[in-house]
Amino acid sequence: MFDNIPPVCRMLLIANGIVFLLQMLVGPLLPFMLWPLGDYALHDGRSVVQVGFLPWQVFTYGFMHGNFAHLFFNMFGLLMFGTEIERYWGSRRFGIYYFTCLVGAGLVQLVVATAAAGSALGPYPTIGASGGVFGVLLAFGMMFPHRQVMLLIPPIPMKARTLVIGYGALELFLGVASTGSGVAHFAHLGGMLFGFLLIQYWRGRWPFERRR
Repeated sequence: MFDNIPPVCRMLLIANGIVFLLQMLVGPLLPFMLWPLGDYALHDGRSVVQVGFLPWQVFTYGFMHGNFAHLFFNMFGLLMFGTEIERYWGSRRFGIYYFTCLVGAGLVQLVVATAAAGSALGPYPTIGASGGVFGVLLAFGMMFPHRQVMLLIPPIPMKARTLVIGYGALELFLGVASTGSGVAHFAHLGGMLFGFLLIQYWRGRWPFERRR
């Protein structure tokens, strides 16, 4: 079964699993989490360490997860929707798309987390592949808008387009309404935004119309 998964999705599943095991063995990989702009002193239980934003974090944050459920649901979404998109687009285009969504989500979350660092929330790190996975979800909804999909909870069938619109609206509401929920809702939206813009660029449609 694993051999039937296209190569980029297979690589992502393996890489995320390996990094999660590494986190379990050595503890939090603080320099590779996505931190707000600035330098912050953090007490890790044994000593005080300095943390802050470093350029590679907009990429590496997407391979770490907070717990097994966080990893499982992200990888389940990648397996369910990403494999179909990779077969449809091909591995090269899918890889470009996934990492554009992941980095784009990181940049949006960097702005949000930096703004929140001066509030009561204080500085907090962001981890998880959700920005890339939400971009993949958007791609599935745009490529196969009338495909019937079944939600897990609750088990309701709906069109892929409806699922994407509903998820996007829910994430926007939660991102605006929540305070310190521990979920990077704007990173999810950032992944969808950058994914939408890249698809529109490839199609030559708004806001990238090409003159004939």
